[in-house]
Amino acid sequence: MNQANGGLPLMHHRKIACSFRDLALFQIFQISLTSLRQLKGEGTDIRLKEQAINLALKCLSYDFVGTTLDESSEDIGTIQIPSAWRPVLEDTSTIQLFFDYYATTKPPLSKEALECLIRLASVRRSLFSGDAERTAFLTHLMNGTTEILQRAQGLGDHENYHEYCRLLDRLKINYQLSELVSVESYGDWIRLVAEFTIQSLQSWQWASNSVYYLLGLWSRLVSSVPFLKINSPTFLDGYVPQITEAYISSRFDAVQAVAQGTITEDPLENEELLHDQLDNLPYLCRFQYEKTSMFIIKLMEPILQSYTEAAKMTPSMSNDELSVMEGRLTWLVHIIGAIIKGRQSSSAGAESQEIIDGELAARVFQLIQVTDTGSHIQRYGERAKQRLDLAILCFFQNFQNVYVGDQAMHSSKQLYLRLSELLGLQDHLVVLNVIVGKIATNLKCYTQASDVIEQTLNLFQELAAGYMSGRLLLKLEAVKFILGHHTREYFPFLDDFSCSQNRTTFYFTLGRMLFMEDSPVKFKPAMEPIQQVLVTLEATPDSSFRTDAVKFTLIGVMRDLRGIAMATNSRRTHGLLFDWLYPAHMPLLLRALNHWTDTPEVTTPLLKFMAEFVFNKSQRLTFDSSSPNGILLFREVSKLIVAYGTGIMALPTPSDAYAFKYKGIWIMLTILTRALAGNYVNFGVFELYGDRALADALDIGLKISLWMPLEDILGYRKVARAYFALLEVLCHNHTTVIVMLETSTFARIVGSLEGGLKCLDVSISTQCASAVDNLAAFYFNNVTSGESPSSPAAVQMARHISECPTLFPEILKSLFEIVLFEDCANQWSLSRPMLSLILINEQIFNDLKAQILASQPPDQQQRLAGCFDKLMNDVTRTLEPKNRDKFTQNLTLFRHDFRAK
Repeated sequence: MNQANGGLPLMHHRKIACSFRDLALFQIFQISLTSLRQLKGEGTDIRLKEQAINLALKCLSYDFVGTTLDESSEDIGTIQIPSAWRPVLEDTSTIQLFFDYYATTKPPLSKEALECLIRLASVRRSLFSGDAERTAFLTHLMNGTTEILQRAQGLGDHENYHEYCRLLDRLKINYQLSELVSVESYGDWIRLVAEFTIQSLQSWQWASNSVYYLLGLWSRLVSSVPFLKINSPTFLDGYVPQITEAYISSRFDAVQAVAQGTITEDPLENEELLHDQLDNLPYLCRFQYEKTSMFIIKLMEPILQSYTEAAKMTPSMSNDELSVMEGRLTWLVHIIGAIIKGRQSSSAGAESQEIIDGELAARVFQLIQVTDTGSHIQRYGERAKQRLDLAILCFFQNFQNVYVGDQAMHSSKQLYLRLSELLGLQDHLVVLNVIVGKIATNLKCYTQASDVIEQTLNLFQELAAGYMSGRLLLKLEAVKFILGHHTREYFPFLDDFSCSQNRTTFYFTLGRMLFMEDSPVKFKPAMEPIQQVLVTLEATPDSSFRTDAVKFTLIGVMRDLRGIAMATNSRRTHGLLFDWLYPAHMPLLLRALNHWTDTPEVTTPLLKFMAEFVFNKSQRLTFDSSSPNGILLFREVSKLIVAYGTGIMALPTPSDAYAFKYKGIWIMLTILTRALAGNYVNFGVFELYGDRALADALDIGLKISLWMPLEDILGYRKVARAYFALLEVLCHNHTTVIVMLETSTFARIVGSLEGGLKCLDVSISTQCASAVDNLAAFYFNNVTSGESPSSPAAVQMARHISECPTLFPEILKSLFEIVLFEDCANQWSLSRPMLSLILINEQIFNDLKAQILASQPPDQQQRLAGCFDKLMNDVTRTLEPKNRDKFTQNLTLFRHDFRAK
């Protein structure tokens, strides 16, 4: 029982782990504490101390409830320590032991002592006997952390420092602000922590990775103030603005350090760390918003004035001076953007906050008026300028989400009143015009900065996706210009190969706006630039079709067409694209595949376009009853996949098989699957009129599927998904095609379905279950239920099973093992083929039942035999929906009873 051997240990492992937790873990933890107490002192062996404290840490890090902690989220979760541990943890000498070890040792011992304290600070609140005990525990934690700061114990070591920051953050995560302020020493604690935070921010080069936890602590503290029900002072009003100002000043210092070459890594280039810090900043800035905003404006205005003057100077300032200026502006724009984003979660007065938002946003819009003028237009190749534009894009994204989005159209009067007073930006449409103007400028001026192009297009797409904002865009002259002039002459990034992947996003956005209005007359003029490219390619002779110029043109135009196809979301819009493309330009696709089969850079975008074009999402591929378009489209699909499949199998396989072959193959299989399952083709027409399109497509699909080794299919997830999706469609809609294969081929396909059932990917196992169910139902309806097979397919199916008698029993056994011994998320889907397989031959089911029972402990066998007997209660020998549902209900109860102790 291969799968059982994989399933039983999982259940048994959890039971053993729970037994170990209940019977042994506490005693081991007590042993570690006893050892630590005995080993305190100068003269003991350091290795024994290391082992003892490491043992304690491992005990506290145990997976108490059987869920792995996700350390990417708030470090660690609440620790569910068993109640039996209560007396030891309520004893203050336990927590003091780890503080003592921290004070008297060096890393790694001191670091592990802090890690133990972090875990102790994370224990569930219900562990304690009452509020008094929990408060005493918290008091000891706060006093211990306060003493560390008073004496500056060990914080000169980076490992200790980092863990100490985590410990401070953990105190607020696991305790309410009301609990913290109730502790007698809170005043000293918060003062020392504030001084420590400010000092850390001033020493940002040394503490950069730890600042995240300190900012998290303070953001949680200020977020809790509105919910504080007691009158005890928090002292946050005085400390938080100082911390915010220290953080912003530290970012300015970082810019200067980068310019001077004293640090190697620019914090602005560490995107993950940047966003982690900016996520916490809005809570701090909005806590004393007026004071903080004045500080930001005071910093920004002289820099903005200098940057404006620099645009007019000829010659301009030195490159280093401008880079420092742009770096500081970049930080300020990021910070203002983060503050604007935080408006959505702010609970302060709406009008006053809007006015201050307007003050800050106005400075960014004022900057935007300068960035693309004068001498600054020569700096698009400078990284400092690129980072500034990336920050502006982030600001735009946050601003439009809060103040331009569909839900905010009529709720931001105060902000626009202030923007109008300062800059004349009186409403949403004017602001959108500024945003789109900047988008157009970026697309015109950046040719090789792919990250700026990508972020610009993402913003453009987000604006176009909103119902209201999308319609507003159509009114703008800048958008009308883009829709009419989307060529490389106006947007040079379209001619740069490093940005070619962004072309799909660009044309997807243009397509969305193009199809937003019900105006077919605008479609062909908008497609004229692409039309000219296709006509040029079609006129290129075969002798010149293998040149780099043709190669890059094909890659670009296929990505363009895919973007347009993605934007067609209705029958009308898809029909416009179909009529424009067929029949005039379809031969070009086949010609490109034939000439470039060995070049994935060309075939991948071409195949991806076709996969999108034949995808019947939102029922967009619905043709009139008298229309042949569905059949014509499938014939083109057949030609393309036959050409590609035949060519790719004939080529030698290089070392990177996925990039060279398998990637194209899974896209090809996806095309075939979508065409077969799209429900827009009457496939009987092909056989009726002797058309080989369907037969050839199915033949190449099966050939290439069988050509790939099963281990390679299962080894690449996208390949596996495409392969099993095709098998599901074939077994459901073209069962006869599968059944009429040779027995060895049929057995291989069914065997691969068994392998897919065991896959951890739920979508794959569900597809395989559906495919197996269709095959088993075919056998039951045509062989088992009938007196004798009445069709060639039924005769062939009976032959398959007689020659491979273990085929279906092995699958049934695998299904039982998955349902009984694994935590399957798709039990309903797996239950469907189980009934079909049981009804095929009940003796197989009885033999399997005996095998499973024999594998269980003798004292459980009688009870489990009763569970099996109930499985078939009120289940008849039919595959009617009601009977299937009854079996599924029985299976759920059977699984629950079987797994019960």
